[in-house]
Amino acid sequence: MTSKTIIVTGAASAGGLGFATARLLARQGHAVTLTDLDGDAAAARAEELRAEGLTATGLAQDVTDEAGWAALIAQVSGETGRIDGLVNNAGIAVLKWTADLDSAAWDRQIDVNLKSVYLGCRAVLPVMEAQGSGSIVNLSSIAGLVGVAGASAYAASKGGVRLYSKALALEVAAKGIRVNSVHPGVIWTEMQKVAIEDNPDQYDAINAAIPMKRMGEPDDIGEMIAFLISDRAKYVTGGEFVVDGGLTAQ
Repeated sequence: MTSKTIIVTGAASAGGLGFATARLLARQGHAVTLTDLDGDAAAARAEELRAEGLTATGLAQDVTDEAGWAALIAQVSGETGRIDGLVNNAGIAVLKWTADLDSAAWDRQIDVNLKSVYLGCRAVLPVMEAQGSGSIVNLSSIAGLVGVAGASAYAASKGGVRLYSKALALEVAAKGIRVNSVHPGVIWTEMQKVAIEDNPDQYDAINAAIPMKRMGEPDDIGEMIAFLISDRAKYVTGGEFVVDGGLTAQ
């Protein structure tokens, strides 16, 4: 497998989707840059990968900062000469009913989950256009496909990621750049663990609602992302890939 240079945002949580993806990509022989608002944690995760003999760097990044994106892309491309993949994974979830959702919380959700995707894609495109290739994977959610009560801002942001990805895919397809979205279902992450600890009765109910009768694991999402980044998906663009154990097939 040809080694690629890949950026994964929101990759500081040891049990999160971003780190699972970065770890899988690094184990496949790629050079991975992990970014996160918590730069110390991103650096720690990268050190864990380097301890395995893998190529990884951890950097602090606010994905809502346009200037920060420009600096990140300049640094990575300057050091490696190229950027083959960008995984826009960073995101937050503000779960409130609309009546209880103030405009500041709405704006923050849209900025982190949707505007950041636009900023990242826009920043990396010149590098990918110059090299004539690249793969962008944007993390959406099943909440970007179906309505979820109490998650209106989250659903709006993730639905936006879905259609933005399709539109961008059409804009850059002829330039050798592929853009796809991935839609996780209920995944057993640190965030989910905390939620279950607060509401333990929901664990069995959630699993019962999933046709495969279990929540997914971070690596389930990482495997899909790794495929879309790879040359095995060289004719795949503008697609939406659902990884939810059959939840939205019902």
